[in-house]
Amino acid sequence: MASAKSPKRTVESATPARPRLSVGFILAENFTLSAFSLFVDQLRLAADEGDLSRPINCQWTIMGSRSEPVRASCGVTVSRTSGFVDPRRFDYIAVVGGILHAGKQVDEATMDYLRQAARAGVPLVGLCTGSFILARAGLMTGRRVCVNWYHYQDFLDEFPHHVPVADRLFVVDGDRITCPGGGSVGDLASWIVERSLGRAVAQKSRQILVLDQARPGNASQPHPPLVDTIADERVRRALLLMEQHLADPLLIADIAVRLQLSTRQLERLFQNVLGMRPAAFYRALRLKYARWLLDNTDRSVTDIALEAGFADCAHFSRHFKALHGFSPSDRRAREARAETDGPAVPPVSAIELAGPRLFG
Repeated sequence: MASAKSPKRTVESATPARPRLSVGFILAENFTLSAFSLFVDQLRLAADEGDLSRPINCQWTIMGSRSEPVRASCGVTVSRTSGFVDPRRFDYIAVVGGILHAGKQVDEATMDYLRQAARAGVPLVGLCTGSFILARAGLMTGRRVCVNWYHYQDFLDEFPHHVPVADRLFVVDGDRITCPGGGSVGDLASWIVERSLGRAVAQKSRQILVLDQARPGNASQPHPPLVDTIADERVRRALLLMEQHLADPLLIADIAVRLQLSTRQLERLFQNVLGMRPAAFYRALRLKYARWLLDNTDRSVTDIALEAGFADCAHFSRHFKALHGFSPSDRRAREARAETDGPAVPPVSAIELAGPRLFG
């Protein structure tokens, strides 16, 4: 009599539960490494209770149409972990842009995949100049697009029918999220982690990365306001050079040389277009930036003076007081009193110093 066979005991590996937050990344050619790393590292730290980088609560996938590594703008290369997969597997798909004018950023297969993801209702995130890629794919029509103030005019030139925003850290417009890059990517990543996994998890990631308290998306980009519409291209270029050299101001003669103008021609242009000499405008621009730092950071007055391109604190304070009627130290002292007595200094007017914004 055949003995009854005991059922074979099998060890079945439990199907892992889908992570609560899954993000797909697409890296453009010459992408900005900091934008990618700030985002993915917050996911990595949020994914595991410890610091073992196990993708338990979060999962991240680097996708691409080709198997070759993608080169970042700093020269580092990053390999994909997957080809394009069903976009519905992700809670977000983030496109990391970078250098604008160094050839094609992504190929047509990538554009098609982004359009497929949009049709599937997957939220799309444009990091740095990833917003340009989403706009080129026709996916930002009727949406607000957050860009870096540095690329505001580039965006307008390429997409004249869009309305870019350059005075925010990031913008959420339905299932489209755009972020200008830099440190604001950390704020956006923290917002997404908190939204998906809770405040405590997001806080843990920030603390390990030694990041300060996350800033909201509507916090201002730290850039100096300028004139809204300037027809003369030479003046526009001069203003851009000034913005790029706030901490280390250029000589007006050097700016003129870069624009292939004489110093006298540049002086005349500024007087005609802005009603100010370039040196006076440049100083006002730096003071505007200093006022922003004073109002929005806890940096020392000396640090702010250096950051705004003034050789010493006394020189900075003298010009600041001539403009505002109170010194930077007075401002800080009044802020301290305002914590208990209420506000003592009215907010800066939008038309102070350099007028309306050029970059948003």
